[in-house]
Amino acid sequence: MTSSTLSAQQAAFVEQARQDFAKAYRVLKDSRTLTATNTYQAYLRVPDSELVVALHAPGPWADDEQIRAVVASYDGVVALDETTEGSSPLSGSKAGGNGRRYAAVFRQRPEVNVVIHVHTPYLGGWASAHRVLPIRYAASQRVTLARELPIYIDRRQQEADFIVEKIEENPHTPAILEANGGATFWGAGIIQASRLILLIEEGAHFQGLAELFGGSQEFGPGVLEQQWKMTGLWPQGQKLLEEVA
Repeated sequence: MTSSTLSAQQAAFVEQARQDFAKAYRVLKDSRTLTATNTYQAYLRVPDSELVVALHAPGPWADDEQIRAVVASYDGVVALDETTEGSSPLSGSKAGGNGRRYAAVFRQRPEVNVVIHVHTPYLGGWASAHRVLPIRYAASQRVTLARELPIYIDRRQQEADFIVEKIEENPHTPAILEANGGATFWGAGIIQASRLILLIEEGAHFQGLAELFGGSQEFGPGVLEQQWKMTGLWPQGQKLLEEVA
């Protein structure tokens, strides 16, 4: 473990992030939302700084299941590295890569506080099919104004740049599918974004099953109003529906 250059306030923020991540990881794993590889990685903006806390779930073969953190700047300067000797420094070839990975998102989209990369069975299935995922499951639709998740196919464009592009096209978009891989979500915090992962994956599961019966169908009359009123999104949703009418 390297020495930390974090302030006491920043160190407390990292500890809270670690606790939130551990809780979300437990729920997603126990609900079988994650695939067997436990691919679940969170990159969290440290307030009032250009630092990112990177947290990864332990792999299925790990002897040590402790949640460890890397904190690095957007430019790759490491402030804290808790990875153990002989292990990979989370997602980067070097620990600093964790700060750079989604730096473009954090720099250009101040409303995004966390980016989470995750592999789930049914989102992975849609991603492998190179298909946009329409949101046609009421439980997931009620918590987002997005009507679909875009698919990221051309990896000559950096994923972070693709995410920024999709948010600019529709600021309500909460995630993308990664072709031939998993999915990447973003939001206000680890718990909020992870709740959405669970709901969207459940919807992708049901919609995948519906393919056997001709495919999932668009919501019936009044469903969007009903669902968005349950979560207070109806005023915004009504405006969106009027714009496309």
